[in-house]
Amino acid sequence: MNKPLRRIAIFCGLLVLALLIRDNWIQYVQADELRSDKKNRRVTIERYASPRGNIIVGGEPITGSAESSDSDFKFKRTYKDGAMWAPVTGYASQAFGATQLESIEDGILTGNDDRLFFRNTLDMLTGKKQQGGNVVTTLNAAAQKAAYNGLKRQGGKGSVVALEPSTGKILALASFPSYDPSSFAGNSTTTDTKAWQKLQKKNNPNDPMLNRALRETYPPGSTFKVVTAAAALEDGLYTSADAKTDSPDPWIMKGTTTKLPNEGNIPCKNATLRVALQYSCNTVFGKIGSDLGNDKMLDMAKKFGFDEEQFTPVRANASVFSDKMNPSQTALSSIGQFNTAATPLQMAMVASAVANDGKLMKPYMVDELQSPGLDPIQKTDPEELSQPLSAENAQILQSMMETVVDKGTGSNAKIPGVKVGGKTGTAQHGVDNSENPYAWFISYAKGEDGSAPVAVAVVVEDDNAVRDDISGGGLAAPIARNVMEAVIDSKK
Repeated sequence: MNKPLRRIAIFCGLLVLALLIRDNWIQYVQADELRSDKKNRRVTIERYASPRGNIIVGGEPITGSAESSDSDFKFKRTYKDGAMWAPVTGYASQAFGATQLESIEDGILTGNDDRLFFRNTLDMLTGKKQQGGNVVTTLNAAAQKAAYNGLKRQGGKGSVVALEPSTGKILALASFPSYDPSSFAGNSTTTDTKAWQKLQKKNNPNDPMLNRALRETYPPGSTFKVVTAAAALEDGLYTSADAKTDSPDPWIMKGTTTKLPNEGNIPCKNATLRVALQYSCNTVFGKIGSDLGNDKMLDMAKKFGFDEEQFTPVRANASVFSDKMNPSQTALSSIGQFNTAATPLQMAMVASAVANDGKLMKPYMVDELQSPGLDPIQKTDPEELSQPLSAENAQILQSMMETVVDKGTGSNAKIPGVKVGGKTGTAQHGVDNSENPYAWFISYAKGEDGSAPVAVAVVVEDDNAVRDDISGGGLAAPIARNVMEAVIDSKK
């Protein structure tokens, strides 16, 4: 070969090598980047070319898919009772992405999860279109309906969480006001975009897209006294529900000249733990917190799950009990005020642990992931999170909470033929407590065999209510009762 031809051959070989390198670089190195590029509509078109798998409650889908006529995306998401289930499902929108279960389990729902590889390969060989799998939840449809309708009837804002104490299964997760994810599931600039804009907090002060059950922290008020009572029993400061406490009334907070007041003329002087919880004595539980000190109270709060985010698998904000507080601040925090804040999920966990003889189970809402052929891909096993208190002390605390419902402020939660334990709370907030308080109720129901099928936390915000009419027993307890009844009836 002469010299010019050799040079041309070498040059052509280099061009071919460069082409191969570039081709492999694009296919393997840049593949993920190109696939996720917003300008690459082919990937997005393919994403919506098939119906999504479904989110299942009680054997029935609460989601679906419908053919879309307003874009080149063939299928869009639909929801049954979308507003009721939005705190569970989140949304899947062609225009605005996905959240919560729709986002976390997107791979299963679209069929792109690596665990569906062999199924997808088989479908490709047989010419069948790729299908999405299903997400089977732990939710109880009757309990969710009772929770959502109860909040809706109340007319304000609020949320409900119900758990199965023995497993940690989430049975209800409601937030109000809510939104219908179907209203912006498509990609239309006239309908979907306008619906989305109306729901944004800047345009809607009620913030319907806020998941109040998981993402809002409230002062828990007197419901936190259950945690303080648990700390007193576990520490041995008091060993019986019916022995008198060392609790003067009035009680002046340590290091101050400020009296900690009780609400009304109630028998709080040296009251027993049972009577103190029954009448919700601030002096008793404030002094207990101060006597135990910040470190011991913080340790108990953490055992119940405070100061740590929870993943259900949807993330829940961390509830708060502060460190490095002085005795008077610890006293106020021990009655659920000052800097104490909790999500409704957190307070449902407190009630659940007490009902489950002191054992706190990790809360979860996904029971199983399924392939398109309904074969199980992943099953969630119940997991113990902690043991905040012994079985003996949990049973003492149960007897105290049951007195609250039988003879105290929680009587609106009574269910005929069912043993119910509970604790009310009216949590002050705002500058100088100027805002309407939050109405709380936490509770559990026990069956004839002694097992507890359900524990509930309810919080109600009602800006329009008359301040003196707001109470946990009046506003929140009836909702909790209806949710517990729904769970009990569904098991019959």
